[in-house]
Amino acid sequence: MSEFIGAAFGFPCLVMTTAFAAVIGFWTLVLCRVTAPDTFDADVDTEVLGLGDTSVATAASAVVATGWVLDVCGMVLLGRAGLPGVWALPLSVFLLAGALTLSWWLTKWVIGLRRRASFPRTSPRPGPGRSART
Repeated sequence: MSEFIGAAFGFPCLVMTTAFAAVIGFWTLVLCRVTAPDTFDADVDTEVLGLGDTSVATAASAVVATGWVLDVCGMVLLGRAGLPGVWALPLSVFLLAGALTLSWWLTKWVIGLRRRASFPRTSPRPGPGRSART
């Protein structure tokens, strides 16, 4: 457990830990009805970002939460590798960038799956003069 706490509050991962704390704080305020979940929707167009019609808060929360998990797990594995400091620092910064990129792709993929699941495919109905069998 101390490995995860050390990784979460270590140098590059602290950026994601802070963002994750902000996400938790925002959703706590939403649960307490202090703010609305669509507060930031007027500021950013998620269609341009490739996230469909998902609200900004939901998309950003998914990216940050996934990125935080990937970054913390990667930092624990990097710490267990026992690399010298010359390699550990650049690899940890690269890990932060990679975790954010991978979390963005995963979020876009999950939102795409959700979008496809919400629009069921319909087969053309037989019209007049057509039989149900083809």
